[in-house]
Amino acid sequence: MDDAIAELTEATGELRELARGIHPAVLTDRGLDAAVTALASRATLPVDVLELPEERLAAPVESTAYFVVAESLTNVARYSQASHAEVAIRRDNGRLVVEIRDDGVGGADPERGSGLRGLADRVGAVDGKITVDSRAGSGTLVHAEIPCAR
Repeated sequence: MDDAIAELTEATGELRELARGIHPAVLTDRGLDAAVTALASRATLPVDVLELPEERLAAPVESTAYFVVAESLTNVARYSQASHAEVAIRRDNGRLVVEIRDDGVGGADPERGSGLRGLADRVGAVDGKITVDSRAGSGTLVHAEIPCAR
C-alpha cells in the first residue's frame, strides 16, 4: 500500500508538471538549482546532489538539463533496483555537464526505451550530446553535455 501511495504521489507530481506545459514552474521561477533539488527530494530513493551551478543559465539550457535529470531519475526509480543515485551539474569550458549516476543493476539500453531516446533527441536539439554507460552489474551513468555561453 505504501508503494502504491508513493507511486501515485510521484505520478500526480508528474501530471502537474505536464499540465504546466511540461516546463515546471520552479524551474522558471527559481532556476535549475531549485528545480533539481526538488526532483532529488521527491525521488523514491536517496539522491545526493553533488554539484549545481549557482548562476542562472539560458532557458533552453536549464530546461534541457532539468529534463535529463528528471528522466534519468525516473529511470533509476523504475528500472535500476538502485539504492542510491547522484546528480552533478557543472559548467566546463562553454558546456554544461550533467551527470546522473546510480548503483543499480545496469543494463540500460537507449535503443530499447523511448525515454532515453527522447533525451538524446532533446539534448541534440540544443546541439548537445548524451552518452549512457550502463554495463550489467555496474550501475548506470548518464552523461550529457549541453553548450552554454558564459
